[in-house]
Amino acid sequence: MRVRSRDGLNLELSESGEGTPVMLVHGFGGSSKAWGEAALAGLARHHRTLAVDLLGHGASEDPVGPARLGLEPVLDDLERVMDAADVGSCPWVGYSMGGRLTLAAALLRPERVERMVLESASPGLAGDRERRVRRGRDEMLALRIVEEGVDSWVEAWERGPLFAGRGSLDPAVREAFIAVRRANRPGPLAAWLRALGVGSQPSFWGQLHTVHAPALMVTGSGDPKYGEIARRMVLQIPGARHVVVPGAGHTVHLEAPAAWVTEVVSFLDE
Repeated sequence: MRVRSRDGLNLELSESGEGTPVMLVHGFGGSSKAWGEAALAGLARHHRTLAVDLLGHGASEDPVGPARLGLEPVLDDLERVMDAADVGSCPWVGYSMGGRLTLAAALLRPERVERMVLESASPGLAGDRERRVRRGRDEMLALRIVEEGVDSWVEAWERGPLFAGRGSLDPAVREAFIAVRRANRPGPLAAWLRALGVGSQPSFWGQLHTVHAPALMVTGSGDPKYGEIARRMVLQIPGARHVVVPGAGHTVHLEAPAAWVTEVVSFLDE
């Protein structure tokens, strides 16, 4: 299904299942397909899933530079997707960058987010120096992607310690996921890093206590960095919970889909 943004760009929406709708927001360099067949099918057995391709990802059109990817325009895009699906408010599930966007929606568009699942996500960086250093790293990565191409980025990205757990995936599942990554275009990836990379996006640490939507943090036991971030977030978001999935790393939905579906559906159906 194609959804038109306010400025006329096409966003791709994949729907499956029946019942209460759930918005799925993928991570950097992903798409609706990056959730994996097992996680998507498992969730669709219980809910109507709305899996969007963010601009510049998957089958959606490319943004015209970083300015188009400000936080407000991106949240506008996601609202347009919900409107096209005739959904006023629903739970959101966001992974990594998609988790940051989900948290932003819960804070800035609370009438749209009934509850939220944040998988391997953060509220950003609290310190100005941290943010400045990270912006520099993101700019270097953006330049590398543009100059060396997407394949070079994918190879380096997948070798990083954050994604070591994906090495144990079934080869077919891993190859399908890598194919999603390789299908990206250099310009949009660089634009996302410059506009809404961790160093550029607003820090929401100081606003977590104002979140009203019930929240579940999901991390893998093999990802202690984001496990600690989730633990700190739970201390500040009223009523939030944190689930650690054994045997999974950063991409819990891909590395342990059955456990991920169990935890997410249980939370959504409360």
